[in-house]
Amino acid sequence: MKNNSITASITAVGKFLPSKKLTNFDLEKMVDTNDEWIRSRTGIEERRIVEKGQASSYMSVNAFKNLQKNYNINSDEIDVIIVATVTPDMLFPSTACIIQDQISAKNAFAFDLSGACSGFLFALDTATRFIESGKYKKVLVFGVDTMSSVVDYTDRNTCILFGDGAGVVLVEPSKDENGIIDSELKTDGSGAKYLMMKAGGSLHPATHETVENKEHFGYQDGATVYKYAVKGMADISKEVSDRNNLTSQTIDLFIPHQANKRIIDSAAKRLGIPNEKVLININKYANTTAGTIPIALTEAVEQKMLKKGDNVILSSFGAGFTWGAIYLKWGIS
Repeated sequence: MKNNSITASITAVGKFLPSKKLTNFDLEKMVDTNDEWIRSRTGIEERRIVEKGQASSYMSVNAFKNLQKNYNINSDEIDVIIVATVTPDMLFPSTACIIQDQISAKNAFAFDLSGACSGFLFALDTATRFIESGKYKKVLVFGVDTMSSVVDYTDRNTCILFGDGAGVVLVEPSKDENGIIDSELKTDGSGAKYLMMKAGGSLHPATHETVENKEHFGYQDGATVYKYAVKGMADISKEVSDRNNLTSQTIDLFIPHQANKRIIDSAAKRLGIPNEKVLININKYANTTAGTIPIALTEAVEQKMLKKGDNVILSSFGAGFTWGAIYLKWGIS
């Protein structure tokens, strides 16, 4: 739990979703699946896909522009940029470097963080520590993934699940008691083999063979991942809630990673949280990996689901395995 005199708080939010939609009915024409099957098992109806030539930096820059439209943020004042992603524009330089240049944040240092679907929570917790150190005042945290770049659209088990999108938050020292109060982050590397992209790194660089074997696409053992995700997200959300004496009555909003509607429902049930206190947008965007939680946070603000002082639980589970939960008291009026 927090024991520092400086509290970090989210003070601005923004998002970007590509305009191009890929619906379940579109996928019916591409693979052996159907709308009813997808909706009943995942809760997904459609997902957004970038146009050719667009990627994670493009979406992130546009998410920041969305943030700037609603908040008075000067790029020169930004100290740190953290980009949570598993689909960087390229392996190097980091996507954070590209964003830093394009938004003219000339005084910021920038780096990428790879935590898969838990990446945004890992990055948000990292930003919190930067703020609590007292050395940094403004940290931008992006969650972004261009999943269409690593999805095999001939594989009906995975292509239905993912979409593209970006979200961003600004983290600053809090002016009151509101802010990021507690977090719990976990990793179990023994789960790596169940959710992975085999080729494209230093172990299996690109060759004709890796391309022919479709090893540059994401692989998932869906049943195993589902089992671990249900337990992981539910347990860690309950742990953080109990540690802070939160109940279903005192939790104002639960924002889970948007991977599968059934996983979300299981985690909410474990917390005893009613549907009206759970933010769900998986039907519109599918799983945008590191993008889901910051996109959802932005929509919560847009839909006036949050007021200052509200108790919010963020929770995720992803490849690694990685999972985590963060408790914050909302600080934006």
